[in-house]
Amino acid sequence: MARAGLSREAVTALALRVVDDGGPQGFADLSLAKVAAAAGVATPSLYKHVGSLADLRRSVAVVAVDDLTRAAAGATIGRSGPDALSALAHAIRDFAREHPGRYAATQVAPDLGAGADDPLSLAAAESVAVVAAVLRGFGLPEASTVDAIRAVRSAVHGFVALELLGGFGMPDDVDHSFEVLVGLLVVGIADLARSASS
Repeated sequence: MARAGLSREAVTALALRVVDDGGPQGFADLSLAKVAAAAGVATPSLYKHVGSLADLRRSVAVVAVDDLTRAAAGATIGRSGPDALSALAHAIRDFAREHPGRYAATQVAPDLGAGADDPLSLAAAESVAVVAAVLRGFGLPEASTVDAIRAVRSAVHGFVALELLGGFGMPDDVDHSFEVLVGLLVVGIADLARSASS
């Protein structure tokens, strides 16, 4: 890509390619030097389009979160209750396995001091809204929704992160273990809904 063709969007797209090519460590290893090399320019040229590596990482995270949100929403639309929660968990795992670098980028937390129009905050809110919609199918009271969202995200992310890093070395079927995890989440969320409503 010629220097004249660079823009913030183009630099972000190049960074996404670098992240994708890097596998599970692609996002962690992202650097301005790698993006500049992919663009065929000197690193200082990128500063006309992004303020810093942290700024570029946030742009990558916005795209990655949007991608994951679309995958999760597409998998859960028209489903409810346990079926929706299972579809959500599988969609997250499938996305992480197909796009491990981008999945790592989805873990960037929005800046707590950012304004309401911050792109990463908006993207994260949409992602959380998909999870909340799935959990509403269990009849959870509003007061228990945040706890349930955190439990589901933590459990699925923990499994996926361990899997991507080769943390499951035993010969037992990993897919079966994931189904067990999903089953435990379904039972746990249903129990939380019952106890919170009583």
